[in-house]
Amino acid sequence: QVQLVESGGGLVQPGGSLRLSCAASGRILSIDTMGWYRQAPGKQRELVAHIVGDGSTKTVDSVKGRFTISKDNAKNTVYLQMNGLKFEDTAVYYCYAQGILYTSYVFQPDYDYWGQGTQVTVSS
Repeated sequence: QVQLVESGGGLVQPGGSLRLSCAASGRILSIDTMGWYRQAPGKQRELVAHIVGDGSTKTVDSVKGRFTISKDNAKNTVYLQMNGLKFEDTAVYYCYAQGILYTSYVFQPDYDYWGQGTQVTVSS
């Protein structure tokens, strides 16, 4: 089993910054893809950014230039640095992980693990 624990959410003024962290625990050797989705009230969950094993990243257009995703492979932890926050960034942010190689050398390619979510509120 894999557990994802997020931290770093909170209340921030427009233009401010937050850094989200998501640490994966369990009998893990490596994780192919980690990323972040968000869900605002009354809206569907949407991809914010993800990072894959070779370090390449994808970031949704609405946060490009403001949000940066990074990953510490040794710690199985993904980060989302959020700068220039806007009101419309208010949402619950969820971490996910896919493509788990376990210490048993079993590879689970398609199952997604999710964190519990962390609230980000941008308000003046």
